[in-house]
Amino acid sequence: MQFVHDTPAQRVRFATGAAREGLASEVAVLGARRVMVIAGTGERELADRVTAGLPVVHRHDDVVMHVPVEVAERARGAAAARDADVLVSVGGGSTTGLAKAVALRTGLPIVAVPTTYAGSEATAVWGLTEDSVKTTGTDVRVLPRAIVYDAALTLSLPAELSVASGLNALAHCVDSMWAPRTDPINQALAAEGVRALQAGLPLVVKNPDGLPGREQALYGAYLSAVAFASAGSGLHHKTCHVLGGMFNLPHAQTHAVILPHVLAFNAPFAVEAEQRLAAAFGSRTAVEGLAGLRDKLAAPRSLRDLGMPQEGVVAVAEAVVAAAPAGNPRPVTLDSITELVRNAWEGAEPR
Repeated sequence: MQFVHDTPAQRVRFATGAAREGLASEVAVLGARRVMVIAGTGERELADRVTAGLPVVHRHDDVVMHVPVEVAERARGAAAARDADVLVSVGGGSTTGLAKAVALRTGLPIVAVPTTYAGSEATAVWGLTEDSVKTTGTDVRVLPRAIVYDAALTLSLPAELSVASGLNALAHCVDSMWAPRTDPINQALAAEGVRALQAGLPLVVKNPDGLPGREQALYGAYLSAVAFASAGSGLHHKTCHVLGGMFNLPHAQTHAVILPHVLAFNAPFAVEAEQRLAAAFGSRTAVEGLAGLRDKLAAPRSLRDLGMPQEGVVAVAEAVVAAAPAGNPRPVTLDSITELVRNAWEGAEPR
């Protein structure tokens, strides 16, 4: 056994019902005096509640999915105009992503308060979209200094969106098993993430107002993101980034649709990783385990239902082949990826 593993420097607070106190403590640790709060209009009331008492100089609600460059520029301008010294993001992946876009240029520290299972808060990955192309990169400046997790903040996320967001987190786990920088630590974190998400998400669907399922899902989402942050972006995420940038498809739902197809594509060529995933699912095979979970959750099935046009299949496949990581377990060819994308568009069974 031989590997090199980097562990990012980040504090994590996990306590249900304690977001306001935890956030205040983290802002105090940073010595911040001019807080810029980033939260979409849908999270405005929640953000006001958890940031009450902080020295807020600006509340920024111009949040757009996939972080268009022009949206990032407006947020950077707002931070500069108010001389902000810390960014507090309250929301899902798009909100965290916008805070990262500001930090990428300014170096301002971020304290993230997640309200979904996106996981962006635990990674140094940033993403910006321009001219229908989503560009991603890694930079330590965008890694939030601290995360304040409070499962009670996810109660406003409807069960349907919780499913999509949770399957996005599950995709982080699966990709981490064979991504370019995978190692045994990533794989251990990812396997525990699968276990927690499989335990939590059905409980969220069964009882959306209950906290035990949401706590498990939030815990699993964090583990999945930490694994993904270290292992890097694999075929699944490259495919979803192409789809998101090209057609502005909803982020979490796109991941939910693509995941079973990439798993079925790679699993036969990564036997050890497949066995670990199967064990985490508690099933005979990883593909069967994921299928069983998706059935319980009534997960999204097709890219067509998300608004992707059929004539885009080949263009997507070509872009995925160009972006695919060199070390993918199975050879990536235009024919095979075209079939994968077409099956995902139709909602056909993964094969």
